[in-house]
Amino acid sequence: MSPTPPTPTEPKLPPRLRPLPAVIFGSRWLQLPLYLGLIVAQGVYAFLFLKELWHLLSHATDFSEQQIMLVVLGLIDVVMISNLLMMVIIGGYETFVSRLELETHPDQPEWLSHVNASVLKIKLAMAIIGISSIHLLRTFIEAGNLGVPGKTNYTETGVILQTVIHTVFILSAIGIAYVDRLAQPPAGKAH
Repeated sequence: MSPTPPTPTEPKLPPRLRPLPAVIFGSRWLQLPLYLGLIVAQGVYAFLFLKELWHLLSHATDFSEQQIMLVVLGLIDVVMISNLLMMVIIGGYETFVSRLELETHPDQPEWLSHVNASVLKIKLAMAIIGISSIHLLRTFIEAGNLGVPGKTNYTETGVILQTVIHTVFILSAIGIAYVDRLAQPPAGKAH
């Protein structure tokens, strides 16, 4: 008597939800148009980046060093906002809508393997601080043009307010990180 070959096991199906929980859980797909809209916004930023890069290349010989620095800071700003968009699109979709199943993909972002709502908040706060830093640096550079016709003019109050807002962003990020740390169980005492 020969042994019978093992029967292939069927994939285990997830348990069927009752109607109300199924509707509530399924409502997460309402976020899909939001993430698709952010992808369109990403395209707008890519277009803006190329437009500014062309502007820099076509006027490089006409610009002063300060003007080149301001355009380059603008390019960096666009890249940082684009990075923020990617974190929100990929991390938000993975956290709140559905798995992307990128575990074996060679281009999977390193941070995605341990993303959750808490990590995403801290990464977003850090990105916002980076973007705010670029804006503040541009303001400080352009503030030297006070009273020059045709240049962006900042009042002393405007520069101070921007600095205060940037400081609030930093303090908020520190607060988010601190609260997140308090919410984590101490090492060795996790349940």
